[in-house]
Amino acid sequence: MKRYMIERDIAGVGAMSGKELCGAAQTSNQALAELAPKVQWEHSYVAGDKTFCVYLAEDEDAIRRHAELSGFPATRITPISGIIDPTTANG
Repeated sequence: MKRYMIERDIAGVGAMSGKELCGAAQTSNQALAELAPKVQWEHSYVAGDKTFCVYLAEDEDAIRRHAELSGFPATRITPISGIIDPTTANG
């Protein structure tokens, strides 16, 4: 499977309570269960009116299908070609 970054425009998501985010995650998990094993959610970052979600998926179509089932838009889907962090500097 390939790794993708999904940018989602969701007005007010950064101001959601923990309970509201819990409900959103449950909705996402229900859609993922229908699509398994074609798509997996690793984690998401919430920032302002956006979420940035890291997914493993067979292809972009699986991510689009998850967006349709969950009701959360996939505004931009970007394949991730690699990961770097501070330890990358150690060669």
